[in-house]
Amino acid sequence: MSSNHPVRVIAVTGGKGGVGKTNVSVNLSVALAEMRRRVVLMDADLGLANVDVLLGLNVQYSIADVLDGSRTLREVMVNGPAGIKVVPASSGVQQLVQLGSHEHAALIHAFSEISDQLDVLVVDTAAGISDMVVNFVRASQDVIVVVCDEPSSITDAYALMKLLNTEHGVNRFRVIANMTRSAKEGRLLFGKLNTVCERFLDATLSYLGHVPFDEQVRKAVQSRKPLLEAAPSSKAASALRDIAQKVDQWPLPHGPSGHLEFFIERLLKSANAQSVV
Repeated sequence: MSSNHPVRVIAVTGGKGGVGKTNVSVNLSVALAEMRRRVVLMDADLGLANVDVLLGLNVQYSIADVLDGSRTLREVMVNGPAGIKVVPASSGVQQLVQLGSHEHAALIHAFSEISDQLDVLVVDTAAGISDMVVNFVRASQDVIVVVCDEPSSITDAYALMKLLNTEHGVNRFRVIANMTRSAKEGRLLFGKLNTVCERFLDATLSYLGHVPFDEQVRKAVQSRKPLLEAAPSSKAASALRDIAQKVDQWPLPHGPSGHLEFFIERLLKSANAQSVV
């Protein structure tokens, strides 16, 4: 079963916790949905599922129920703000490498069933540079790296990009500077990362923009709503909408690599490759 409908698959990652990656994933998804794109947000933090918590969603099932065949992906997905659909993570599924061929087939079939009903899949990865993070990022067509102005954020983002570039051939990264005090700070932050990558990696970095530090973000998290809904005219919300406009203008993937099933196949292939090593 295969679909010819191209789906943009974007992994949002950060190399470390605390950089606001899930907030970016959620609000980018909402901003794209506001632009009439059909968006599915997948919580790929399989150890510490938090998208549903951030959005105050009532979750009954998770991706684990799709894998064991007890639920379809449509049954597992929950409705989120602005019409986005959320695929909740399951703390029970720690490693894709533990899946047998039956579960592999179930996962590919599950995603091929919904591929005609979405335009964008946003994958919110876990923090850190675990095998699971690497697998999801490798399988995605586009990679957004979220950084903030802390030495450890730059160091960890670089470590992740180095691993993905030197060992897995990922050679294009988009960068968002989050929680900045000014546009200039965001540019400087990107410049630091870009300088070291140009020197040591065979990779291209492009700057997607900055999201200013905004007290409204914390309030939105507390109210368990996306920022774009809780404070739509805030500075950070406006910046996230600008970033979504840029994302929407990226060329759509063509050929088999643009089909949702191929994302899942690549994901499982890289997980299997790691289990063999």
